[in-house]
Amino acid sequence: MDERLSIVKGFYTEIEEDTRLQRSRHGQLEYATTMEYIHRFLKPGDRIAELGAGTGRYSIALAKEGYDVTAVELVEKNLEVLRKNAEALFGKTPAAEGPQLQALQGDATDLAALPDESFDMTLSLGPMYHLYDPADVRKAIREALRVTKKGGVVITAFLSVYAILFDNYLKETLHDGMEENFDEQYRTRHYAEQLFTGYDITEFEELFRNEPVEHLTTAAADTVLELAEDRTDFSMNDEAFSEFLRYHLATCEKRELLGASSHLLYICRKK
Repeated sequence: MDERLSIVKGFYTEIEEDTRLQRSRHGQLEYATTMEYIHRFLKPGDRIAELGAGTGRYSIALAKEGYDVTAVELVEKNLEVLRKNAEALFGKTPAAEGPQLQALQGDATDLAALPDESFDMTLSLGPMYHLYDPADVRKAIREALRVTKKGGVVITAFLSVYAILFDNYLKETLHDGMEENFDEQYRTRHYAEQLFTGYDITEFEELFRNEPVEHLTTAAADTVLELAEDRTDFSMNDEAFSEFLRYHLATCEKRELLGASSHLLYICRKK
């Protein structure tokens, strides 16, 4: 098996992914922010593709709203959970056909099962966390664009290399974090054994420079909450979270704040 596929499948087979966006405040913020931006660009009757759909948190929610959604997921375990979750909601298992939700196994670098220009919005909310080879990165970007209609919107999630360091390595493992994520000149590193790969914001935006897109915005999805939740004195009740969410949505596109967010959204329109 390809090394990338082996590492990614091994990781997601072992962890509990289904509640990731619910069990912490930073997960809740990531979900709320991403859904906010999805709805900003959706129109009634739009067809949606989600690549790297995981256990279907976004796909199922959007199908429940009445959108025609095609969910593509690489990892068998996640796809099984997605189908079970959808069955509980819709009373049937999404398979080859369905009026609201279609669930397929596939790799974001090869979407041969999906026709050209067939979706009004394409969501790639996970694949870019695990793509290291420049050729695979390019394939994933171009496949997402290929299946999107002209004038359609593509929302791609990626990770900040700086937040990876701040959130995971400000302790006795600092040296390991430096070696894993930066070279001697503190330029970002991308390689398969990394599992999760992070980007400098402008570095990621440059990946789309020569593609037929109009860059609409880059937004932070969860800001500093992942780091903050590690503090022993962290506290945020529902009222405080609602207030913080309003603040976050008003400030999440500020360039000076982007790198502190673990998850970011690159949003563009296909020309």
